[in-house]
Amino acid sequence: MTTFTDLNLIKPLLKALGEEGYTKPTPIQEQAIPPLLEGRDVLGCAQTGTGKTAAFSLPILQFLSEKKPRPGKVDIKVLVLTPTRELAAQLGESFESYGRYLNNRHFVVFGGVNERPQISALKKGIDILVATPGRLLDLHSRGYIDLSTVEFFVLDEADRMLDMGFIHDVKRVLEALPKKKQNLLFSATMPKAIASLAGSFLKNPVSVEVTPESTTVERINQSVMFVERANKRRLLAQLMTEQNIGKAIVFTRTKHGANRLVKQLDKSDITAVAIHGNKSQAARNRALADFKAGKALALVATDIASRGIDIDDITHVFNFDLPNEPESYVHRIGRTGRAGREGIAIAFCDETEGAYLRDIEKIIRMRIPVVADHEFHSEAAVPGERPKRPKGPSGNRSRSPRGRNNQRRGGGGGRPGGKPSGGKPSGGQKKRRSQGPRRGPKKPSSSGTT
Repeated sequence: MTTFTDLNLIKPLLKALGEEGYTKPTPIQEQAIPPLLEGRDVLGCAQTGTGKTAAFSLPILQFLSEKKPRPGKVDIKVLVLTPTRELAAQLGESFESYGRYLNNRHFVVFGGVNERPQISALKKGIDILVATPGRLLDLHSRGYIDLSTVEFFVLDEADRMLDMGFIHDVKRVLEALPKKKQNLLFSATMPKAIASLAGSFLKNPVSVEVTPESTTVERINQSVMFVERANKRRLLAQLMTEQNIGKAIVFTRTKHGANRLVKQLDKSDITAVAIHGNKSQAARNRALADFKAGKALALVATDIASRGIDIDDITHVFNFDLPNEPESYVHRIGRTGRAGREGIAIAFCDETEGAYLRDIEKIIRMRIPVVADHEFHSEAAVPGERPKRPKGPSGNRSRSPRGRNNQRRGGGGGRPGGKPSGGKPSGGQKKRRSQGPRRGPKKPSSSGTT
């Protein structure tokens, strides 16, 4: 068995890893760390949850430890470019954790917050800069960031950069960087545009790949439940009450839908917080902090969180709304089943989402197992090409004994994101009782961030 010691990491890093409880490297770490320590460029294809952050942060910290300090102001030697604020903050925490016994300065800059503390830190000098493209280019254009001294460049989540429209900003950053430097690009998928971008600045890279493109992690137990849109929130509250949930992320398609669902869960005595693009950065940070601390059982999110959150102990992912981009499903469920743990991903499919489900199953190359034995099962939501359940003696579709109340009038309209009907929880939906620290104290949910 390969250990971190076998990868020739220095003692301060091994000590920090040991305190974090890590002894055995993941496949991406085992493949990427040796060539990076040798000074090679690396092209990595790996999904989140595979340990890729440590795969580049450990070699970077060792690289800096071998540099002789220069007199005067500390220059930026490492630039890590990442698409979202949340991911940038997570990377900053990783450098802090792994580099606790090394004398390096790192800092994170991103938009949506006051720039003055960022400018102040940059003036003092830093070794490692983690940044999102917009704020980086803004501060660089105004002379607060000098990229001419960068010796190690990491482009993380490259395909996400493409999806979010940052590809031109990335190219502008590359133009400002020195030609001579060590480079690394990580991407969950490798579309032509990203392959072309990689070829423009990586020099004879070592290619590492641990998960085939657009496939799901084998440790995740996936299932789909067919349900009328009007009953989705009741089904979710029932599952969160009955299942053994440590931490759950619930994905919605819209920001308004995320806020509304937080309020609905709160009425069922299930503490939840929301995170999406309309939240201020401070509110998003508070929501994440409460979720990590166990003060909230559920984090309700739009796709902004599907790649930007690195929390190892997510037990469940609920696709409350199926994504209209099938690749997003892969990234969403990748929030669970991390660091060698098992994970559970449950998708809800209503009568308007059959096409989304078929697209998802095509890209993951499998049929997601159906769970029909629940109170709110709806035959009307089953896509046409999926086999219907056999009819019973009366000529009606057979259902589980608890499924008699699943047909409701005035169902959720004919479009994704339709407003769910009101009404009280059914008798099968129990209030969540206090069970110690798993559920935080009930808080006002008007903002969805406390």
